[in-house]
Amino acid sequence: MTDQEAIIQLYREENEAMVAKNLSKLNQILAPTMKLTHMTGYVQPKLEWIDQIQNDEMQYLSSKEENIKDIEIYDNQASLIGQNQVQAKIWGGGVNTWPLQMKMYFAKQNGNWIITNQVASTY
Repeated sequence: MTDQEAIIQLYREENEAMVAKNLSKLNQILAPTMKLTHMTGYVQPKLEWIDQIQNDEMQYLSSKEENIKDIEIYDNQASLIGQNQVQAKIWGGGVNTWPLQMKMYFAKQNGNWIITNQVASTY
């Protein structure tokens, strides 16, 4: 598998794990220091995000991939932009579908890629 294929696969695995509430998969593919910057500007640490998925404060109901673009790989660092239609129920709100754009950053550690940072916006 090429580096490009590996980071695209990680992006897809994260989206599948969010919907499936597969917390062990999320814990495995996210760096311990991973931060998620939400559309509100709130910067959330990995463990808080996973905890909120576990406790249904953030319920991801579906995620339909529309586009992956701007893939950049440089040595042991990489980034991409993924665009998905995400249906979710967030922080006590109703069910909504967002055109969610995720700028994702990756690092290669011990020969394996891991997600290090994510910034959410809409498209």
